[in-house]
Amino acid sequence: MRKPLQARNHHIDALRGVAILCVLLLHFALAYGLKNSPLEILPSWLLRAAYQGNYGVTMFFVISGYLITSTSLHRWGDLARIDLAAFYLYRIARLLPSLLLALSIIVLLGVLDVPFFANSDGGKDLPASYFIIAIASVLTFWHNVLMQSAGYFNYCLNVYWSLSVEEMFYLLLPLSCRILRRRHWIMLLCGAAIVAGPAYRSLHADNEIDFMYGYLACFDAIAIGCLTALLTQHWQPGPRVGQLLRWAAGLVVAALYVRGIGGHEVFGFSAIALASAAFIVGATAGQGHPGPLQWLGRHSYELYLFHIIVLATMRNLVDKAGLGYAERLPWLALFLAATALAAAVVARWVSEPANTTLRRRFRGAATAASASAGRSPGAAP
Repeated sequence: MRKPLQARNHHIDALRGVAILCVLLLHFALAYGLKNSPLEILPSWLLRAAYQGNYGVTMFFVISGYLITSTSLHRWGDLARIDLAAFYLYRIARLLPSLLLALSIIVLLGVLDVPFFANSDGGKDLPASYFIIAIASVLTFWHNVLMQSAGYFNYCLNVYWSLSVEEMFYLLLPLSCRILRRRHWIMLLCGAAIVAGPAYRSLHADNEIDFMYGYLACFDAIAIGCLTALLTQHWQPGPRVGQLLRWAAGLVVAALYVRGIGGHEVFGFSAIALASAAFIVGATAGQGHPGPLQWLGRHSYELYLFHIIVLATMRNLVDKAGLGYAERLPWLALFLAATALAAAVVARWVSEPANTTLRRRFRGAATAASASAGRSPGAAP
């Protein structure tokens, strides 16, 4: 019998909330800029830090590696005993409903040739039929590979490159664990990914899409998260040590974020991943308490999917040149509020009910199949 899931860890939700805020600020800054606004009272180094949002994606990868591995350990006791059908069903139930909604909106507006939804990013003017390839790449885990060959081509869809990386991890993790079976072989595979990440980035440091979006450029962060889950299965710090770890790791993440990616393309992501892993280790010392940042973390997937749709819509209403000094900060606040509202609505009416329904049906089918298999030949139907 599968164990019930553990309670949410609000410390990890807080880290995830920080990560999604990094991504939101990056995309707003790229669209509208933060200068020529009341934010100019902030130090210039702090404003520049907003453009390091891809470090937030690295934090997500570490969290994903940790949560998926630790949940699998809790649910099945051993990674070698992962139920493949159940694992993939749970991932589909969580990810697919809201993703299909987001893709439907983007494709509909893109086919209607609405700016920032059509395939015209980077000066490209690809046919509407190219949406078929793009959507297929998102749903089959290679949109990042498509971008490596085609470049930036769709303002909204291009954001989903990181989902393809995570989906490929979801595909490979249970298969790898069932094949390797032994814990030390799984750890060795993670170690290989951790070594391969900086090596790959060093070979592609002159190409932004390659050194940030490639599978090998990202799998080291996920592997670090997996190893963190294996570590904390056997050792967790006490409350005081855990708090010190969280504070120290948080300060390191902040320092690396401010320092920026430029000039640190090879090991910067590794450092962010290790600091995030240290924070997670500290987070296992207690569950923490819910709050606004934790709410963002809990709804980070919906925020990730729909923030770019909100931002593209806002860019169609007012472009960067049309936004005055006094309007830029309220526009940022509106973007954050509208994104949060969209995420809450999608979570409440799409993600959560669909996730619950699909999982319930799967468990019912699995129970019925188990009962049928366990009947003796003379048993009553």
